[in-house]
Amino acid sequence: MITSSPNRPGVASALRFLTELVAWVATPWALWDVSWVLSVLSVVVLIGLPTVFATPGDKPHVMVPVPGHVTIALVVLQVVAAVVSSWIAWHPVAAGVVTALAVASVVAEQPRWRWLAR
Repeated sequence: MITSSPNRPGVASALRFLTELVAWVATPWALWDVSWVLSVLSVVVLIGLPTVFATPGDKPHVMVPVPGHVTIALVVLQVVAAVVSSWIAWHPVAAGVVTALAVASVVAEQPRWRWLAR
């Protein structure tokens, strides 16, 4: 049984980071025409929540410990934000690339998610 998270530098971490980065850029971009306040708030939420809330053992420093399913939900939030926002804000080709990145990220995350769901 794995006692520490399989959240190590590697392909899964890189794909997750790229997906998060897209979410941080595409979401405020997509929301800007709706409200600049929502645009700024989206960045605060997408960066702030995973910074504050984490599962012990998954990250070296945890500010507010939460169960693994909360961490999984935060990752899913980032993935959904990246995909939906890219389709709203960007050219369909770019959005298609983001969607493929998100799928690859979710597939690569499965060992970590199994560990978090334990």
